[in-house]
Order: sequence, then C-alpha cells, then structure tokens
Amino acid sequence: MTSFLQLNTIFISMIMEAIPFVLVGVLVSGIIQTFVTEAWIARIMPRNVLLRTCFGCGIGLLFPSCECGIVPITRRLVMKGMPLNAGVAFMLSGPIVNPIVLFATFIAFGNDWRMVGIRAGLAIAVAFCVSLAVAFLFREPQFRGGVAPAASDDRYAAPVAAALEPALVPAASPKPTVRAKLSSVVAHGIDEFFDVGKYLVIGAFLAAAMQTYIPTSYLLHLGSDPLKASLVMIVLAFVMSVCSEADAFIASSFRSSFTVGSLSAFMVFGPMIDIKNTLMLLSAFRTKFVVTLIALVALFTLLGSLLVGRLFV
Repeated sequence: MTSFLQLNTIFISMIMEAIPFVLVGVLVSGIIQTFVTEAWIARIMPRNVLLRTCFGCGIGLLFPSCECGIVPITRRLVMKGMPLNAGVAFMLSGPIVNPIVLFATFIAFGNDWRMVGIRAGLAIAVAFCVSLAVAFLFREPQFRGGVAPAASDDRYAAPVAAALEPALVPAASPKPTVRAKLSSVVAHGIDEFFDVGKYLVIGAFLAAAMQTYIPTSYLLHLGSDPLKASLVMIVLAFVMSVCSEADAFIASSFRSSFTVGSLSAFMVFGPMIDIKNTLMLLSAFRTKFVVTLIALVALFTLLGSLLVGRLFV
C-alpha cells in the first residue's frame, strides 16, 4: 500500500510539473505552424553545417521550454523546413540554456555561477557534437511515416485542387484575419496537446514506477569512481525524468556523494533524454533515428562529464 501511494504521488507530481510546459510547447508549435513560413526559415537559416548547428544551439535562449514541451516545437520547425541537425541542436540545448533553467541552477547550487557555466557549456558542447553527427548520419527528415504538410496548411492543397479542377478554385484566396489565425493556433495546439499528452502520461507512469520499485541505494554506492559515477547519474537522470527547471535542486542534493563531472552529466543528459521525451520522440520520429540520437547523447555526455571532472574539483 505504501509503495502504491508513493507511486501515485510521484506520478501526479510529474504530470502536474510537466503539463504547464507541454502547454507552452504546443502553443509555440501552433504559433510556428500559423505564422512562420518555410520561406522565412530558409531566409534566416545558414547554409553552412557548422553555422546552422550554432544557430540551433543559440535559439534555445529564446524559448523558455523544458524537455516536456520541446519535441512538438522541434517537430514543427523541422516540418517547416529547418534542417534536421539544427532542429536537434535546438531540441537538445533549449531545455538547458534558457534563462529560467540557468537561474534555477544558480539558486540550487547556492548562487554558484561556476555550476551554471559548467552546465550550459557542457550542454552546448554535447548538442553541437550530436548535431554534427546527425548531419552526417541522416540526410533527410526522419519523421515517422514520412513528411507531410500540416493539415492546417491550406497553401499546399490549393495548387493541387487548381490543377485538377481549375473552374472550382477561386482566382485568389482571401487573406486570413488575425482572429482566424489565432483560432488556428488554438486548434493546432489542442490537437498537438492530445497527440503528445498520451506519451507524457505513459512516460511519467514508467518513470514513477522505476523510482518506486528500483532502490536508489543500489546505484549510489558507485559514486566514488568517476566513470561509474557519471554512468549512474545518467541512468538516474533518465529514470527520474525530472523537468529541467527542477533537476538542479535534485543534483545539488548529491554534492556530498558525487563529483562535479557526474553532477553535470545528470543535469545535461536528463533534460535531453528521459523516459517522457523518449516516448514523445518515438511518436514523432523513426525508431532508428531515436535510438541513434540517444546513443550519441549518452556517449558525448559521458565523455564531457569525465572531462569536466578532470578540470573542476
């Protein structure tokens, strides 16, 4: 009975913590769908692979979204024409380098700017390396079921209809009003919320069950060895699936047992890959791409955390 109550408490707290950020994510996705055009993305996107990777890492500063809401935003940007590797760079770095998360990290570690810099620097380095690897491994978008224009994007349907039945298509479509565009944003956001929400619920339940029934003590005694400590913290970050706005407070509670490098692994890997967003990724992208992405993030996070452990004590 006690275990069930613990499971229920963790599950509900995860859902309540994540839903506001999912709502922000789907609304931003709706705004992108309605107001951002492919031509605009093509105009601002650098053609050089290195530059567009840097661009993807940088725009995370402008989106105060955690990992719970980043997948629908990324999917919409890629569907609008953003290169896959730039979308991956944004998806991985955005939940960590945005101002809200960095300020939370500053507070959690007792006003320590060093930990803020370590976390942000490692996150950008991992996102940059993974994005470059994705650029070379995957040449085209990896959407599950292929790429198709969004249902609300009428500009794709009109030319086809005009070619088939020109007499039935008006010469010029009236320009949508602001009210119509806002309605489109809300409608798209609602559809996206229910599409993503079911995977959030499943992921939160799995994470809560693992936290309840897998004793953390089995993992914590490994904290003295740098390699094992980083691996343990990566596993904990995946299992606990805490939103990036709150995970720094959990990481700070491990300061007496774990090194700076392993703590940085926890605060970087978790916001990039956890149970919740893994299921959301699988709902949006091909399984091969998701598995490769997780492996790359784990590899570069582990290597980066070991380097941080050598540079910072």
